[in-house]
Amino acid sequence: MEKRKRIVIIGAGESGTGAAVLAKIQDFDVFVSDGGKIKPYYKEILHKYEIPFEEEQHTQRHILNANEIIKSPGVPDWVEILKQINKKQIPVISEIEFAARYTKAKKICITGSNGKTTTTSLIHHMLRKAGLNAGMAGNVGKSFAMQVATQHYDYYVLELSSFQLDHMQDFKADIAILLNITPDHLDRYLTMQDYIDSKFRITNNLTQDEFFIYCSDDQITITELERIVTKARQLGFTMGDKKQEGAYVQDNTMKIEFDEVDFSMSLDELALKGRHNTYNSMAAGIAGNILRIRKKVIRESLADFMGVEHRLERFIKVHGMEFINDSKATNINSTWYALESITNPIIWIAGGVDKGNDYAMLNELVSKKVKAIICLGKNNAKIKKAFDGRITTIIDANTMKEAVSEAYKLGQKGDVVLLSPACASFDLFENYEDRGRQFKDCVRQL
Repeated sequence: MEKRKRIVIIGAGESGTGAAVLAKIQDFDVFVSDGGKIKPYYKEILHKYEIPFEEEQHTQRHILNANEIIKSPGVPDWVEILKQINKKQIPVISEIEFAARYTKAKKICITGSNGKTTTTSLIHHMLRKAGLNAGMAGNVGKSFAMQVATQHYDYYVLELSSFQLDHMQDFKADIAILLNITPDHLDRYLTMQDYIDSKFRITNNLTQDEFFIYCSDDQITITELERIVTKARQLGFTMGDKKQEGAYVQDNTMKIEFDEVDFSMSLDELALKGRHNTYNSMAAGIAGNILRIRKKVIRESLADFMGVEHRLERFIKVHGMEFINDSKATNINSTWYALESITNPIIWIAGGVDKGNDYAMLNELVSKKVKAIICLGKNNAKIKKAFDGRITTIIDANTMKEAVSEAYKLGQKGDVVLLSPACASFDLFENYEDRGRQFKDCVRQL
């Protein structure tokens, strides 16, 4: 009898656990290893499917006998066990690569430094509204592998982070969308070019039958496109009124034109406001038209989409002060969009784990719009240094409760309290969702 192929999964979060379940269902010899503590929720799933695992260690004899390794996106390449795996030349793939082998569904894949979750959710909303059997996975919601293992969808809308794209080999999107590229995760990538290369992996393996949708206003994207060759059909989107294959804006109207497609919609009708959201809506509109969704459905979807929790979520007003939860802003560019979109005076709650941030690009907006900064994090020296002299009130907070209460004391009617950290959350919170929920809970208590 032929020996079963052994698959070892490094990391037992959403991605790793999903990959383990799919591997088990596909009858591999599966083992899961996590260097940290595994959350009870994921342990329960591993027990349910009778998958052996270890936590708080990586035992080499259980790992280095694998035929293939699936690495969770949260695990950096420099951890010791991965060095050993590479030394033994065991192939390392991502959960996305693995899951794609077991589905024939069409894949609409979205990456970019900002706007991924909003655009992914918007396209998924559009597909569901059109009556299509569509799942949403990747960097949002339930893992792709878990859905392939336990559901059956004809379409997947996949949000892909650079870390998820890193270990792609044969994976191919049907529609690949690159929203933008700005400096991010420079704590994990040695150079900016490494990060750009990661993002462009979304174009890997595309043929002339697939589509590549990109922002033609994004200089890094354009420069890179000139350097690489992609056979895919290219459709750009721009805020300019320059007619192009794809989408452009003319007289406050979004226009989408390619092949026999001719679609237009007033920007005032779009549910998502602000310049960055117009880009997201254009990308979604192009995808909808490629999929031949009826114009009426595309228009309705773009007009009634409710937005994403923790992303510029206008939460509630307390005594005339508005509280906005933008916990998902984990980099400078996301926070730039948030500050840019608000017209009232801002009390800005920022900070967390710095990802190699350069705060200089926020200087103008902060000087013009921000009246106070509350630094929420274990090490706030960099933020203080960046804005010292521009803002007179910069204070520290060690907990979310303290941050919200200080913001409330500093504010007055008409002010906006904005949680838009520009940093990762792992110093004080489990993740950006935990950070956003704590913010909303503390505001409710006011």
